[in-house]
Order: sequence, then C-alpha cells, then structure tokens
Amino acid sequence: MKISRLQRYILLNCYLAKRDRLLKKKLFSFYGKAVKKPKAKDINDIITRSINLLIKKDLTVGFGSKTSQKWYIREIKLTPAGRKLAKKFLGEQRKLPFKK
Repeated sequence: MKISRLQRYILLNCYLAKRDRLLKKKLFSFYGKAVKKPKAKDINDIITRSINLLIKKDLTVGFGSKTSQKWYIREIKLTPAGRKLAKKFLGEQRKLPFKK
C-alpha cells in the first residue's frame, strides 16, 4: 500500500495524540516550515483529500457533519489497521535521499 508523506504525518499524529480523536486543524502544521507554502484554502483541500483517501483505505474514521452535497470532516480517529500501520512507521528507519 502506497502512502504519501502527508498521509504518514496524519497517521503518526493520530497515533501519538493524547485523545482518541484528532482535530483536523492540528494537521495544518505539516506545511508550517515549507519553503513554498500553499494558500490556506489549498492546504485545507489537500488535507481533506488525504483524509478521504485514508478513510477509503479503512485506516481512519472521519467525524463531522453532512450536507446534501458533501461531508465536512472535523475530527479523525484511527482504525485498528491504521494503528498497526502507524506503529510500523514508528519503528521504521527513514530512507535518505541519495542519488544512485
């Protein structure tokens, strides 16, 4: 299963959170030190898309409100499969960006 850096960040933050659920606003810090920081609306769209992909892969559960057109996710929680994958990421050593 292929997972992006942002999705790893989401999984690890959910796993290390003190509470059971994690607020979506706390994930905006992923772009805090970025050189080319996207606009706030773009950041929200990107994070929402990543959360939706994690929900489709059954790694997280989203909590929020639903209108007639779409869901508004406010909080997320890990499923047992997501918790297992996040635990694997904690023990895994990072790969260095060496060019061959």
